Amino acid sequence: MKKLFFTFSMGLLVLAAQGQQTQGRVLYERTAQLKIHLEGGDEGMARSLPKSHTDKLEVLFANNRCLRRPVQDETPEPFNDAGNGMMHFNMRMGGPSEITYADFSTGQQIEQAELGVKTYIVTDSLEHMQWKLTGATTTILNYPCQQAVTQRIGKRMATRMENGEMRNEEVADTSNITVWFTPSIPVPAGPDFQGQLPGLILGIDVNDGRVVYKAVEVSPEVDIAAIKAPSKGKKITAAEFANARKELMEEMQRNMKSGGRGMMIRIGG
Repeated sequence: MKKLFFTFSMGLLVLAAQGQQTQGRVLYERTAQLKIHLEGGDEGMARSLPKSHTDKLEVLFANNRCLRRPVQDETPEPFNDAGNGMMHFNMRMGGPSEITYADFSTGQQIEQAELGVKTYIVTDSLEHMQWKLTGATTTILNYPCQQAVTQRIGKRMATRMENGEMRNEEVADTSNITVWFTPSIPVPAGPDFQGQLPGLILGIDVNDGRVVYKAVEVSPEVDIAAIKAPSKGKKITAAEFANARKELMEEMQRNMKSGGRGMMIRIGG
C-alpha cells in the first residue's frame, strides 16, 4: 500500500466531527527508559537502580481545546544514600506541575513547567510536523486506529568528560515517532503532538520503546471547566525557557564537579 503524506484543516475536522464524540477524558500510562551514569565510577550502584519509569497522565478535551496534566499516585519517590552525602532524585517525568493547554482554533499552546525551584508559563505555537500514513491499523480500547509516523530532527544538551572536566555540548537528536490515532474521535488531542493528527491519539512510541504512551481508559465524561490555560508561574517565551534550562544544566554540572560525585539520569534512553 502506498504511503501517504497528509495535512488537514480544522474546518474539515469540525464537519467530520458532527455526530461523533468530541469531548471526553483519556487516561494514559507513560513509560520511559532511564539511562543512569554515576560520576565517580560506582557503576554497580547505577546497575541497581531502576531501568525504566512509568507514570500516568490524563488528557481532557472539549470545545476544540485540550488539557494534559499528570495524575498523582501514592508511590514513594526513589531515594538513595550514595555514601557521599544524601542523594535524592525525583523521577517523575516533567514534574508534578507539568500542565499543557492547547487551543486548536488559535494554534496556541500554553505550558506550566517546573525548572529547578521555579515555575514558568511558556507560550508557544502548536508544532506542525510532516506525518506519513503507513496503512497499518490496530484496535485500542475498542477504537479502530490508524498508524502515522514522522521524524523529529532536533538538538539536545549532552555532558561528556574531557581531561577530567565535565563539559556540556549541543548534539544532534533525532527521534523516530510512531503514533496510533482514531478517526472515530475526530479531535486532534493526545498526550503529545496535539493539533497535528485528524483523530484522538491513543498510543505513541518514540525511538522503539524509549518513551511509550498507552491509553488505558477513554471516557466521554469530562470536567469542561478544567480545560483552561494554566496561569501559575512566570510568563516567558519558549526560547527564554530553553535558555533557562540550559543555564540550569550548566549550573548542575558545575555543582557535580565541585562535589566530586554526581548522578546523571537521562529519560528516554
